[in-house]
Amino acid sequence: MHVQIERLAPYPIVHRRLADLLFPHTPYITGRKIRFALVGCGRISKNHIEAIARHSDRAELVAVCDIDAGRLAEAAARTGARPFDSLESLIAGSDADAVVLATPSGLHSSQAITCAQARRHVVTEKPMATRWEDGKAMVAACDRAGVLLFVVKQNRRNPTLQLVKRAVDRGRFGRIYMVSVNVFWARPQSYYDSAAWRGTWEFDGGAFMNQASHYVDLLDWLIGPVESLQAYTATLARHIQVEDTGTVSVRWRTGTLGSMNVTMLTFPKNLEGSITILGETGSVRLGGVAVNKFEHWEFAEPDPDDDSVEQASYETTSVYGFGHPLYYDNVIKSLRGETKPETDGREGLRSLEILIAIYLSARDGRRVALPLEY
Repeated sequence: MHVQIERLAPYPIVHRRLADLLFPHTPYITGRKIRFALVGCGRISKNHIEAIARHSDRAELVAVCDIDAGRLAEAAARTGARPFDSLESLIAGSDADAVVLATPSGLHSSQAITCAQARRHVVTEKPMATRWEDGKAMVAACDRAGVLLFVVKQNRRNPTLQLVKRAVDRGRFGRIYMVSVNVFWARPQSYYDSAAWRGTWEFDGGAFMNQASHYVDLLDWLIGPVESLQAYTATLARHIQVEDTGTVSVRWRTGTLGSMNVTMLTFPKNLEGSITILGETGSVRLGGVAVNKFEHWEFAEPDPDDDSVEQASYETTSVYGFGHPLYYDNVIKSLRGETKPETDGREGLRSLEILIAIYLSARDGRRVALPLEY
């Protein structure tokens, strides 16, 4: 039987249940629409703009921000939101309740802290930070300010992954023996050359940190806490600071073994984003370009979810999936006091911890045990 083992968040971050008592949040927002501001109008901004628009009965985009004048003007014209050329001017000049950070990853921590100090809730794209200490600092700052911190993990809301999650939680696999995750995508040199921050350690991170971040999240969210890992990374073809290819072997606390293989060098285009889970009473392979298609689903005992497998699979050319609107539904309900955040800052730290462990292992040529701190 699969057992989800919960661990305490590392010092100085207080455990989630204690935090609810020690750090009272700002009053819930009721009787009006939630006001969002979007910082960063680049590649992923379209998904956020469309997701907020899908909830126009409960939310509105009141401000957009970017240092690129062209992108800013385009976003403002498209949304009708007030434009700002800096985070500081946005905070001073807008009445946004929550600020969405769709900026280079290395900026998330300082920007989240700035927003928290201004008593604004924070929604940050993945990864929440590129350094372990920065991630903890974000959570601590939001705790002190009494604001909510959300980390975007929209893939969890995809119908395919929801079915797999329920199967794991219900113990349908029995004891899970082996897990394999593959991310075989393509990012040409022109992708990295499109912005000075791409492919840098300071602001981006490599194939694991950036492109495969959501798949690293599956290691913990689906299977459970990781006991240790050993990783290799390489920069084989792209002219960047960070890795374009890597592999990691994983041991979970339950004894499950597995691996994750990532490359941005697939020819000629994105090929596969998959996870395979093999257990004593169940086997599942979820593939497609972005875990969007069931290729195998078999369990010893039937379940009503079995009838939903074919319907849950979907066709897509986008690696982002279709989870942003569902993700925002949870954000809005949390800010209105109707539910709890599904992926808050502490939840974000769980996948960040694995990411940092991968890079430590690859850099030092050693097995890294988790948690990073006791």
